[in-house]
Amino acid sequence: MTWLARNWDQVAVALGQHIVIALTALVIALAIALPIGIAAARSARVYTVAIAVAGFLYTIPTLALLALLIPLAGLGRTNAIIAMVAFALVVLIRNIATGLREVPADVVDAARGMGMSARQLLWRIEMPLALPVIVAGARIAAVTIISVTVVAAYVNAGGLGTLIFNGIAGDHAPKIWSGALTACALAVAVDGAFAFAERRLRARSVG
Repeated sequence: MTWLARNWDQVAVALGQHIVIALTALVIALAIALPIGIAAARSARVYTVAIAVAGFLYTIPTLALLALLIPLAGLGRTNAIIAMVAFALVVLIRNIATGLREVPADVVDAARGMGMSARQLLWRIEMPLALPVIVAGARIAAVTIISVTVVAAYVNAGGLGTLIFNGIAGDHAPKIWSGALTACALAVAVDGAFAFAERRLRARSVG
């Protein structure tokens, strides 16, 4: 704790870098997964292909993927963001497609009977009802990204992993603990925020 109190500015910079990487990756992953998830909800073939490709990316070991991206993206934050996006896609696509498929058929039929177009049906009825499941997927993806981003320090992306690995290299336990505990606290806080949002959305949909 003494080291942390004396070097809080280093921890704050690393935390800021970690948040930027994780948030950027989550936003990009959502932007990619949303249209794919919508298409996957409409077509079993699209769903199968999308989950197969995204699942394959998810199974690649983190360090291996970061290394494979070096010739394309070099070292640094871009490399880490691309890798984190790849890891988040399978959860997001699956939850978006599942959420849309679970919208009650009678609700969809009633909306069509009211003259809604396919676009209106999607954004006014289906997406709001699917939102709790989508947020649940975003929750898992966000925590996964935060956790895996620690390893991205190996490619000079910055973040809390830098403190951990520098501490390991220098056999400096306070630095290791500061980085590790801050990463854990960030993951727990984000998980709690998404869990709260998910509960509110489910309660609203039931009400």
